[in-house]
Amino acid sequence: MSEDQSRNAFGTDKLIDDPDLNIMFEVSWEVANKVGGIYTVIKTKAAVTVDELGGCYCLLGPYNETRVRTEVEIIEPEMGILRDVIQQMRDHGLNVVYGRWLIDGCPNVILFDIGSSFGFANQWKKEFWEVSHIGCPHEDKEATDAVMFGFLVCWFISEYRRRMTPNAVVISHFHEWLTGAGLILLRTRQVDVSTVFTTHATLLGRYLCAGAADFYNHLSFFEVDKEAGDRNIYHRYCLERAAANFAHVFTTVSKITADEAEHLLKRRPEVVTPNGLNVVKFSALHEFQNLHAISKDKIHDFVRGHFYGHFDFDLDNTLYFFSAGRYEYRNKGVDVFLEALARLNHVLKMTGSDMTVIAFLIFPGPTSNFNVDSLKGQAVTKQLRETVSEVQSAIGKRIFESALSGQLPQSDELLTPTDIMALKRCIYAAQRHHLPPIVTHNMLADSSDPILNQLRYLQLFNGRADRVKVIFHPEFLSSTSPLFGMEYEKFVRGCHLGVFPSYYEPWGYTPAECTVMGIPSVTTNLSGFGCFMAENISNPASYGIYIVDRRFKNPDESIQQLSDFMVEFVSQTRRQRIIQRNRTERLSELLDWNQLGSYYTHARCLSLHKLHPDRFPLPPPIEPGLDVHYRYPRPLSEPPSPRPASPSFSELDFDEDAPDIEDREYEAEKSKNSH
Repeated sequence: MSEDQSRNAFGTDKLIDDPDLNIMFEVSWEVANKVGGIYTVIKTKAAVTVDELGGCYCLLGPYNETRVRTEVEIIEPEMGILRDVIQQMRDHGLNVVYGRWLIDGCPNVILFDIGSSFGFANQWKKEFWEVSHIGCPHEDKEATDAVMFGFLVCWFISEYRRRMTPNAVVISHFHEWLTGAGLILLRTRQVDVSTVFTTHATLLGRYLCAGAADFYNHLSFFEVDKEAGDRNIYHRYCLERAAANFAHVFTTVSKITADEAEHLLKRRPEVVTPNGLNVVKFSALHEFQNLHAISKDKIHDFVRGHFYGHFDFDLDNTLYFFSAGRYEYRNKGVDVFLEALARLNHVLKMTGSDMTVIAFLIFPGPTSNFNVDSLKGQAVTKQLRETVSEVQSAIGKRIFESALSGQLPQSDELLTPTDIMALKRCIYAAQRHHLPPIVTHNMLADSSDPILNQLRYLQLFNGRADRVKVIFHPEFLSSTSPLFGMEYEKFVRGCHLGVFPSYYEPWGYTPAECTVMGIPSVTTNLSGFGCFMAENISNPASYGIYIVDRRFKNPDESIQQLSDFMVEFVSQTRRQRIIQRNRTERLSELLDWNQLGSYYTHARCLSLHKLHPDRFPLPPPIEPGLDVHYRYPRPLSEPPSPRPASPSFSELDFDEDAPDIEDREYEAEKSKNSH
């Protein structure tokens, strides 16, 4: 964090690391409590914020005992206002937990046990109605919890501010509608605290898109109160809208979500705060390519088992595509992806391509257990691998004994009848007379599941003639899984292309994660990530960022464009894919919190100016793009043609020549653009 940013964090010439004088509270439902993508935002941004604010930074969230056991080191504050306020709340029977979140930066966290406050439930809900005229239905437990959490946060921050000196600086940053009640209460009680509210996706927008509305073309025509009422979320919508309009500064994660918020929440965000990641840069270019090869081998192991009995394709000519996220069939563009896969399958079959594409769909859904056929496939291949290993060991021993006696072994002596019998048993066990499954689990609603129904309609059944195979894995990946046995990050590293043709995606962490790992991805011009990349890269496709037009093309045209992108990708040579991965990984600095954290700093400074314009000057407007204001150019050269094949050919053969040429071209062009 630069000196200017540290100086401006609390509007002082020098940051005084004393939470009794200056403090910034960041409030989120997902502090040490993973629910969705906001958890990633808070978790990855923490280290940069701690570097900027030191001990003057504290996260507030709900207490989730299961998560706290593994993520939080519970301690007691030693002294100062923090200890006194926590003790005061405990004296009223409230369970307040203080500790350090065990992530990069180890930020301080204060977690409120909502269950311990339900003695105040009726009183607080009545008071909230009186100050905001927002009711909270008894049957909506999530909204009730949000209001209770808001009162706990307001109690804590108000009491903390009351005990500080008059000129002390307190900033409170709230994320999403679930924390909105706390912001509303601070403002209606006129507590001397600057407030920032960030929406990562509007509540009504998500519902409208899921309902197949022509969202973006009719954005300015929606009757928001009626639409929210029709979906029984009017009280939640009012909470979000009130928080957005009460806050000193309103922010969101992308320009396309800013347009959405302006129409649905009736306020244009002052600051766009793009989401970042903690980027680990490798000292040598080939390191992340090695990681790709290692992870790909693990996926190979799964594929061998899943397709046992039908393993008639060459893994050296196989590409792994994937899509992942919440199971929002239309919002995440799963319908578009599957239709485009069917067209890709047709093209590959018609052209006689020897390439095979295996598409993974990682969308957690309701399941009863693993599919027996999927488990059997992994067991069969494991048994075959163990048998072959034993036979290899026995053959090696026979060769050694024969050579030791001064004789060359005879070929008919190497494999004994026992070895042949064991191998035949494994081969017969690996025979399968039905097609490999398209789903790895037993779905609770198999007949009505939208992904399975579309696969049936498109007849993507993993047949021998199909060049595109599909595997639907309705569960998050885990290293303890008996099928994959690998974490999501390693799985992504082993794939060749991430495909995320979302219709509603305020930001899009999945393609961003692909980018920092050097994996090309498909996104859309309706996602915040896609728009951000289009602004900062002259020719995104050459850097492995394919942007499907879902705003100005009709659905069929968008599907065809996605299919064309995938055909183009499959047609690349191995050398071209390696060079493209190098270019993709180079974009990771665009998504580094060390760059993007400055947008959050700007929002906080602006909130201080709005609260006390006489004490804090208006911060200068922040420029779009990187701090160095650099736009990635189109690469000077196209990926070169592959060298002639050789017996020692491997994916890493090119790391010593082509990437070096790319680096020299990149640095030369960057130097030219910076002058």
